[in-house]
Amino acid sequence: MDHNPLNRPDAIELIRLGKTTITLGGLAAAVVIVVITIYLSRFVASAMRGLRERSAGGAPTLYIIEKLSTYGLRTIGLLMALSVMGVNLTSLAVFAGALGVGAGLGLQGLVKDFASGVSLMFERLVAVGDFVELQNGARGVVHEIGPRSTRIRTNDSTDVIVPNSVLVNEQVVNWTLHHTTRRIRIPFVTAFGVDKERVREAVLAAAHSVPFTSRDDATRRAQVWLVGYGESALKFELIVWPTIDSVRRPAAIFAAYTWAIDDALRGAGIEIPYPQREVRLRSLFGEEGDDARSALRLEPMAARRAKVRPAAPSSNDAAEDLKREDPEEPPMPVQGPSKPDR
Repeated sequence: MDHNPLNRPDAIELIRLGKTTITLGGLAAAVVIVVITIYLSRFVASAMRGLRERSAGGAPTLYIIEKLSTYGLRTIGLLMALSVMGVNLTSLAVFAGALGVGAGLGLQGLVKDFASGVSLMFERLVAVGDFVELQNGARGVVHEIGPRSTRIRTNDSTDVIVPNSVLVNEQVVNWTLHHTTRRIRIPFVTAFGVDKERVREAVLAAAHSVPFTSRDDATRRAQVWLVGYGESALKFELIVWPTIDSVRRPAAIFAAYTWAIDDALRGAGIEIPYPQREVRLRSLFGEEGDDARSALRLEPMAARRAKVRPAAPSSNDAAEDLKREDPEEPPMPVQGPSKPDR
């Protein structure tokens, strides 16, 4: 009777690596373990994903647990498969050293992205569900943070795949960090000489008519600022605080407020300027100034200026905004009288 273990059907030798012999049975058992581990990790990830979708406050924590459990199960399954095949795990030290050299040379980008992904999951400065804006202008909601890359879905339903190292090393604007709203600025222009108070009242009414405008309070309220002069227009900005849900669609917000401002200005009879040029004649038939106006039977300039009424003072939201103390900044300590040097 042959008692040699290599003569068994499941012990058919496939390959020999030094002192390690890989048999058919060991390879089959390793494949079964890997398959079971993959399906088990998918089941755990699916269960955690279901809990995360039903939970609001604990979603970021559950996402970290989901990813760590998936990586951990697959790593344990791989080590068990190698052990079943008969590979001596202590001999992997040389392989690990060679892998480290390879990672330092050809795989440094992959290792960098993996480390960045772990950092993102634990720091939670960029989490699943956040609306972010990248340096290249891409904006969208973070749907998944993987081991190498992050998937961001834009408002146009296109997926942008971003390496994790980009989110860690480059500037990223997180519009919904800590679930707080953001102040936005909507520029618009009017003709010279308009009543600024009418402009302010009309535009503020339009801003509050937009359904996703937050209610005014002591620290956050809609304002209208005069910010400069153009070639043929006064430059204004509507300063407004939209709701946290609408912040995820900045392009739609900008378009909605611009539409409302245009309707308000037209409804109030406030002129929206067009490019124009003013032509002045220094002399007419040898006459200048009031003499030229008299020749044309026009009223002298001094009489016209006397009829112009001074403009009534209007509300200045920017000046009022500077008077209010920033609630996010602590008050400056008041220093007492200094003692004379002795």
